[in-house]
Amino acid sequence: MNNQIFNIKNPKIAIIGLGYVGLPLAHAFSIKYKVVGFDIAQSRIDELKNGYDRTLELSEEQVKEAISNGMEFTNKIEDIKNCNIYIVTVPTPIDEHKTPDLTPLLKASETIGKVLKKGDIVIYESTVYPGATEEDCVPVLEKVSRLKFNEDFFCGYSPERINPGDKEHTVTKILKVTSGSTPEVAKYIDELYKSVITAGTHLAPSIKVAEAAKVIENAQRDINIAFVNELALIFDKLGIDTHDVLKAAGTKWNFLPFKPGLVGGHCIGVDPYYLTYKAKEVGYHPEVILAGRRINDNMGVHVANKVVKLMIHKGHTIKGSKVLVLGITFKENCPDIRNSRVIDVIRELQEFGCNVDVHDPWADAKEVKDEYGLDLLENGSCKIEDYNAIVLAVAHNEFKELDDMIQNLNHNIKDSLVIYDIKSTLNYFNERL
Repeated sequence: MNNQIFNIKNPKIAIIGLGYVGLPLAHAFSIKYKVVGFDIAQSRIDELKNGYDRTLELSEEQVKEAISNGMEFTNKIEDIKNCNIYIVTVPTPIDEHKTPDLTPLLKASETIGKVLKKGDIVIYESTVYPGATEEDCVPVLEKVSRLKFNEDFFCGYSPERINPGDKEHTVTKILKVTSGSTPEVAKYIDELYKSVITAGTHLAPSIKVAEAAKVIENAQRDINIAFVNELALIFDKLGIDTHDVLKAAGTKWNFLPFKPGLVGGHCIGVDPYYLTYKAKEVGYHPEVILAGRRINDNMGVHVANKVVKLMIHKGHTIKGSKVLVLGITFKENCPDIRNSRVIDVIRELQEFGCNVDVHDPWADAKEVKDEYGLDLLENGSCKIEDYNAIVLAVAHNEFKELDDMIQNLNHNIKDSLVIYDIKSTLNYFNERL
């Protein structure tokens, strides 16, 4: 084994992918190490150089702090050729068939392969199925670099645990799982992360174990949410308020406090498909995980159908009716629109013939247009009295005043208006999920 790798006393780290995961990680490492942030999007590089993070994970002060620490932002491959540690934080989405799309991951591996040198370490943080690092990424690194794995270069896996929009559980405050392709490399990687992660680290016995740990974290949450979503479907037919039931059950000390809702985002709504894909590949058909996915994927249609029924009961003609959907991001107080299941509610309402307007003060209008083909209403351009129904889809802080606005409406308008509260944050509503 080439022991030269363990003599890297001054790591120079390249972060490949500067999104919700990569940028906060780059900032954390920049406090102690030389860091180069690499992203293929020129617009992203330009914004960061000017101190602006469109994901809002870092403040302008934090971005400028990283720059003052010597961090570079670039989309030029020659700027990362002198690095000796490469950390990959690119997206790992699914395609329209719910199949893992490793294209960004493999492209990032190709990029690194072009500059990979003897003694370098490549660490993957992107969510994958067990085996992806060594079975899918390493062959690309070997082919492009013409170097041999675990002789000339080494790999590790440390799953990201970023929670978009969470200003309390930031990257350094969340315990980090680490792993490496040899025991010596694993220890080196663990010490590297431990030097910046104040919450500490957990060294997994292998890369596959670390990969599996990541993918089941969100699969577990997905299944738990699917359970309470199924309860919501059952209790809806029984005429019982699900939240009243959960509140009563929650008085027991070991009852888990999950709530029904739309399950989107780049993690919970995606990661389980990585695990089920690998399970099928080795001859096992997962039942519980896929059942949970089916339930959660159908909740948007359920919401839209309930809204339409409520409008019918209030005497509204459905075709041509006006519906205002508040929120398009996948969670509150966060600009991330990836895999937002609010779109399922919108599309189903449109199928019924409703004219649907969408307002979200957090979302980027251009991103929403590019991703979903929707034009967002500008701030202040919507009046709730102009609509037949309002769907509170995302509990942004800006929507907290909706209760007062509804109470101040003309009595006749208020009686005819349908209010559906997906997030159960309002005091005044006709129905909630």
